[in-house]
Amino acid sequence: RVLDTDEGARRLGEVALVPASSAISASGLLFYNTLYDENAASHIALGQAYSKCFVGGGADFSEDDLAARGANRSLIHIDWMIGSGEVDVDGVGADGQSVPVMRQGEWA
Repeated sequence: RVLDTDEGARRLGEVALVPASSAISASGLLFYNTLYDENAASHIALGQAYSKCFVGGGADFSEDDLAARGANRSLIHIDWMIGSGEVDVDGVGADGQSVPVMRQGEWA
């Protein structure tokens, strides 16, 4: 039902890469608060994008500026933790070459 909230609810709103050795992850604590717990692992979110994360002053961008940059708009923002010490992440450079970003949950 939450994913039917609006058109943007089923779209990607955030990708956050967090090393497995982050302080919150290393603490082994569960805070039962997503704002803290999401910092224990890499995560994705469906729904609203965070404008402040856009390069070049995203927090000050207009709605049109954000839309032009592909920012997702939604009334929801739901995080799912996907990180662990087993995660490998590769980026793709402008030349099409694969570039290691994370290996075994840590920065490459």
